[in-house]
Amino acid sequence: MTGGGPRHGTIVDRRPSGGGLGGSAGLYIVRDDEDERYYGFDYRQIVTEGFRTVRTGERVRFHVRAESPDLAEFVIRLDQPDPAEYYR
Repeated sequence: MTGGGPRHGTIVDRRPSGGGLGGSAGLYIVRDDEDERYYGFDYRQIVTEGFRTVRTGERVRFHVRAESPDLAEFVIRLDQPDPAEYYR
């Protein structure tokens, strides 16, 4: 599916490079819950009021980029961790 409304998925991987300009930033991989396709994104696509990071296994809502159908954008974390638990 390309473009369209919000999708839901799970973060399944984080790679140390491949995202950002020039591919030097970390790259996250999200698997769509509905069609089980994989989409990549970097920290710039995470919509948050705090740190721009997610962890493997977290659920997110996202959109698919119309001009790049293998990339996610406007990624929002659905399960916000307890700060004390997050920084152990």
